[in-house]
Amino acid sequence: KELHGMRPAEGVFVNIAGIDLIRGSDGNFLVLEDNLRTPSGVSYVLENRTVMQRVFPRVFRRSRVRPVESYAARLGDALMSVSPREPAESRIVVLTPGPFNSAYFEHSFLARQMGCDLVQGSDLFVHDKRVFVKTTSGPEQVDVIYRRIDDDFLDPRVFNEASALGVPGIIEAYAAGNVTLANAPGNGVADNKAVYPFVPDMIRFYLSEEPILGQVETYICARPKECDHVLANLQSMVVKAVDGSGGYGMLFGPRASKEEISEFADKLRDDPEGYIAQPVVELSTCPTWIDGEAAPRRVDLRPFVLTGKSSWVLPGGLTRVALRAGSYVVNSSQGGGSKDTWVLEGSSP
Repeated sequence: KELHGMRPAEGVFVNIAGIDLIRGSDGNFLVLEDNLRTPSGVSYVLENRTVMQRVFPRVFRRSRVRPVESYAARLGDALMSVSPREPAESRIVVLTPGPFNSAYFEHSFLARQMGCDLVQGSDLFVHDKRVFVKTTSGPEQVDVIYRRIDDDFLDPRVFNEASALGVPGIIEAYAAGNVTLANAPGNGVADNKAVYPFVPDMIRFYLSEEPILGQVETYICARPKECDHVLANLQSMVVKAVDGSGGYGMLFGPRASKEEISEFADKLRDDPEGYIAQPVVELSTCPTWIDGEAAPRRVDLRPFVLTGKSSWVLPGGLTRVALRAGSYVVNSSQGGGSKDTWVLEGSSP
């Protein structure tokens, strides 16, 4: 409710999107998840490409692989295009929780690639509804903040008052139109898993068209009949907390023990609104070098989309791979890996 009525620059709520796709057993791509708050992983895309080009330079030249190296420049342009001031006088910073965050390498990497300051909350302050960064030559006004901290910690005056990561007053400056926050605060409602089942109907309602990509069949546990079905079939379901991420807070029925299934059943009965469930979808596999030999491992794909005054899709993406034999878990925080992803010249996007 604190953000009610606020509208970001150019009406763009999602400047950086990461959309998780899978390829089902029928060969069709499906949307698995939308990441619209602080999507991460693009640094792996860029670093994987650098390594592959060094190892296989002839293969790259012969295959005519489209480059991904312009991502940081494109990101900077997208952010600059939604600055409240003219680009010539605008300043962009990347706001990080700090070096103990698991994605800190990416924060520093992107700041370095864009040629802008990497800052923590203590480096910024608000005066007269404007945001400033402390520099050795004095305070400098900040126009665009690519923030990599969650809403709850962004402004202790508005959200979590115990937060030491954010900037007191930053939401007031944002509401006044004096600073752009990318992505816009409040986007979490759009990538909450409870919203996911309704996205196709949103597309039909707002765009008057059919979704181009399908989605995984999803049961909304807040609905009693659907919850009863899930409870009766937990051993064949993937159950996810609606506010979960990184593969945590979920049950993978086929691999769960009887005790884990029983425990999760109790959670569902106690808080059905907090969960959704999906049947297990077989992921496609890619050859992966494991212990000196090629072996099939399950993968998904996260393309990145940048939006300022126009939109651009990275011609590649983060292919995440489940490195353990038989595993479906591709998240890097749980032992997953990543692969370079090639889009060839003459193909879309």
